[in-house]
Amino acid sequence: MFQDQATLLLLIRHGETEWNRDARIQGHTDIALSAQGRSQARAVAAALSDTDIQAVYASDLLRASETAQPIAQAHGLPLHTDPGLRERAFGAFEGSSFVQLQAIHPEACERWRKRDPSFAAPGGERLDDFYARVTTTVRRIAASHAGQTVAIVTHGGALDCLHRCATSQELHAPRTWELRNAAINRVLVAEGRMTLVGWNDGGHLDSGLDEALG
Repeated sequence: MFQDQATLLLLIRHGETEWNRDARIQGHTDIALSAQGRSQARAVAAALSDTDIQAVYASDLLRASETAQPIAQAHGLPLHTDPGLRERAFGAFEGSSFVQLQAIHPEACERWRKRDPSFAAPGGERLDDFYARVTTTVRRIAASHAGQTVAIVTHGGALDCLHRCATSQELHAPRTWELRNAAINRVLVAEGRMTLVGWNDGGHLDSGLDEALG
């Protein structure tokens, strides 16, 4: 019964954007996919074409919804967008690179680099608040689709939070896993508990970007 009610989540980072290429912080800034990102979106949709998917969700930001739309179309499903799946808000830091910000805000960047859970960029979101938002949203979606398979297209920071939740790792712990654009990550959710099934499946991709936030 427990396994029958579990929800399999196919967690996908959006395709590449020009800001990914430039290592610029995107946050809530609404950036469209690049040509490469659109190609990645088609590739991930093709990779999942034979998977029995019952629902498709995405962050309401353009780069996520543009990645999710081909998946939804391939399965004849509507695309549900949810602002709870957005990237972390970085306020005044958005549009700049980390290197640029280090020269202007060295103390803030050091707290960010050390993954201080209470740190927020000016006008942005604390890491612990972001974690709570993303995990609450994903648990809600999973509970609405018990026993089903759901594709969710979100962002690098959100995927980092979900990996930590599924593997019981602290927010301040260094990241040792990849967050590739348009890679497929699998997490099982049962009674609100997340379990990692597979991570960074990118066999359908020629290449991906890992470190740029978004």
